[in-house]
Amino acid sequence: MSMQVQLVGVEKRFGPKRVLEGVDIAFEPGKITVVIGPSGCGKSTILRLLLGLQKPDAGRVLVDDQDLAMFQEPDWLAYRERIGMVFQSGALFDSMSIGRNVGFALQEHTKLTREEIDRIAEDKLRLVGLAGQGHLRPSELSGGMQKRVAIARAIARDPGMVLYDEPTTGLDPITSTVIEDLIVSVAKQTGATSIVVTHQLSTIFRTADRIVMLLAGSVLGEGTPDELKASSDPRISGFLSGTVPTGWA
Repeated sequence: MSMQVQLVGVEKRFGPKRVLEGVDIAFEPGKITVVIGPSGCGKSTILRLLLGLQKPDAGRVLVDDQDLAMFQEPDWLAYRERIGMVFQSGALFDSMSIGRNVGFALQEHTKLTREEIDRIAEDKLRLVGLAGQGHLRPSELSGGMQKRVAIARAIARDPGMVLYDEPTTGLDPITSTVIEDLIVSVAKQTGATSIVVTHQLSTIFRTADRIVMLLAGSVLGEGTPDELKASSDPRISGFLSGTVPTGWA
């Protein structure tokens, strides 16, 4: 079941640097929201706030109308079980087969049998185009295939929200297209709320139902891809056309 996610007046500082300043974002349930902006604008900080790795200095992070600031430890455990995370590096365990990588969280946090876990892992690997490959080690796979394994692992527990941190960074254009199409396919098949942080133009336009653009810690604009491409703000239209935006701060 997709999760309803909202940031309300969120502020975050690291020392004297204000990373987020009064950010209001509503992530549409079951849709793919792509968060964009230059380096240091607060994109990855939003992911860390949603994971509970950091807390806002002000404002609220709401998930299904629950304020994460009110969570106790049991609440966090239940909440994180409903989140899938795809790291930029993939972050696979080299010592395990990819099947065991996909099933790792199920092994650690459920009472499922080994056979049940292996069956789920194979189902998820099939979903990302790696059926029958569960015996392989990450070192035997290309970068793109490793990223597909990371996605399979992220959806192993049928999460209500999937977070992607720069999912196509370092991949060639063809492999990036495969991963982008997979992000869209996974969102449709799982119904999960998907949040993608990226600076890759192809990833933005091939995956986004909605785009949120940050600049200097604030929301500069949001809307559908077509709405933002047609924006009268040269900083937005310039960024999305791959040029140096006029008035860039």
